[in-house]
Amino acid sequence: MKVHDTIRLPFVASTPGVARTRLAAFLTVNRASAEVIDNALIVISEMIANAVCHGVPTSDGTIEISWAINGTLLELSVYDAGKGGSLKPIDFDEDSLSGRGLSIINRVADRWWVDMSTGTRVNAELGLSPH
Repeated sequence: MKVHDTIRLPFVASTPGVARTRLAAFLTVNRASAEVIDNALIVISEMIANAVCHGVPTSDGTIEISWAINGTLLELSVYDAGKGGSLKPIDFDEDSLSGRGLSIINRVADRWWVDMSTGTRVNAELGLSPH
């Protein structure tokens, strides 16, 4: 059985914090481990921060954020109306002040990908079993 939630939040800098709270509650209710919750919060924060920093709000000024538990996977998705651009992790060092988002997602998520067929949707999967 797939358990999921989709929310639309304002396209503003505070959105990652609101989404983290909602996702943590969802995962807690669905009995995810503390490690999975921590990793999921890191990934969703980076996905949303990248969208707000580099993307475009939808026509109603929001960003769409969704998550689902599908068997042994946690699926995360962030959608904004932006098109184009390069979404590839870049190398960074400990002194880098920006540009870490996709690299962090790449290191924490088990798998991630981008769909730019309509706007930009960044998707990630994390296993529900801690590593």
